Amino acid sequence: MNCRKHTRTEKYFIQTFGCQMNVHDSEVMSGLLEQSGYERASAPEEADLILLNTCCVRENAENRLYGHLGNLKPIKDQRPETIIGVCGCMAQQAEQQERIRDKFPYIDLVFGTHNLHRLPELIQEIKQTGVGRLFEVWAEGERAEDLPARRDNPYQAWVNIIYGCNNFCTYCIVPYVRGREKSRRPEKILAEVERLAKEGVKEVTLLGQNVNSYGLDFPPAKSMDFPDLLAKINKIDGISRIRFQTSHPKDLSDKLIQEMAEGEKICEHIHLPVQAGSDKILTAMNRKYTREHYLNLIRKLRAAIPEIIITTDLIVGFPGEEEADFMDTLSLVQEVGYDGAFTFAYSPRAGTKAASLPGQVEEEVKMERLHRLIEVTNSLAKASNLRQVGKVEKILVEGASEKRPEIYSGRTRGNKLVLFDPTTHSRIKRAEDLIGKEITVYIKEGLTYTLKGRIVE
Repeated sequence: MNCRKHTRTEKYFIQTFGCQMNVHDSEVMSGLLEQSGYERASAPEEADLILLNTCCVRENAENRLYGHLGNLKPIKDQRPETIIGVCGCMAQQAEQQERIRDKFPYIDLVFGTHNLHRLPELIQEIKQTGVGRLFEVWAEGERAEDLPARRDNPYQAWVNIIYGCNNFCTYCIVPYVRGREKSRRPEKILAEVERLAKEGVKEVTLLGQNVNSYGLDFPPAKSMDFPDLLAKINKIDGISRIRFQTSHPKDLSDKLIQEMAEGEKICEHIHLPVQAGSDKILTAMNRKYTREHYLNLIRKLRAAIPEIIITTDLIVGFPGEEEADFMDTLSLVQEVGYDGAFTFAYSPRAGTKAASLPGQVEEEVKMERLHRLIEVTNSLAKASNLRQVGKVEKILVEGASEKRPEIYSGRTRGNKLVLFDPTTHSRIKRAEDLIGKEITVYIKEGLTYTLKGRIVE
């Protein structure tokens, strides 16, 4: 008779809010958990460990988090042994920690952005010591290197090159929750990219709150800037595409533009947040560049890389914004002719300078301006996509659509999303064999947010 006790494999579920930095942090947490023996759950109801990786850049992200926390209470009531944790940027804020402590007594674990690598130890401490609730948030800390990551797409990878931010834009909470800028050592980055290439990764996206300031914190004797790093990554065998985000306009150098133009693996796309088109508002935001400086960067980029795709971030309703300032933003958007834009109504963040500035704009005015801005940016995005019609492009195939599995998608080097039917190619036996491959497509239709293409025989 076999008396061995069967041990059930524990499962985890991570809900991620916010930017690509948070997405990559969730990949690392997944890697740490799977290294510890956990399996990924498809829904929180199946999980023994539930983590919410939070964002605090905008108010709606906070509201969504607290809504999700409320939805988790029935799970905790039904299965009290389930560990529920909150991590990420919002967890770095003392007032949010206290709110979670007071309003959500069923939350077991809170940790921050600087001690993410301690996740397995924190879980074990809860399990073994019976401490109950565990709140461990470091104000700062050295980011651990060589952590495992569990990626959804084995052919694409995020690679952090710099942590934190020194810019202190008056609307932004990031420097307070992510800390000061700290560049990773280039040898660590290059070793990571080489390892990823050996694992079959084709495309890497270099991440930082401001990738353009990479290396500024190095001693002069060990100086390496962002263009130098790009040049070295461009030489790594196996990698065919290099992307990066986000670029701060004040640090976008002629040297970087030249490297983008010359590096054959560097994709012809840049996300360059402008935020506003009025010099008065840019000054109030502490963006450290002018409208003309930004427009001059656009001219330089297009002169060096004529096919470049340019996207941006825009904020309306910043304190002190009058109709004339908003019209300056609209005119800049039209002058640049962006290929795409993320648009937001200003949201006050506790602890930032802008939250206490005079001239707070009424909500109705913000939303009215936002709708007008979206109308313009959507029109420009559609025009950009229509200009792609008739072109033949290389796309890196990402996989099938969740809603329409018969339709596959991939991105151009300019980061345009292309939808296509894989069955139209006579030599393709299995559509899934295309995933991770670069194929040639003819662009036959341009929509507002996507392109439609067909595989070129």
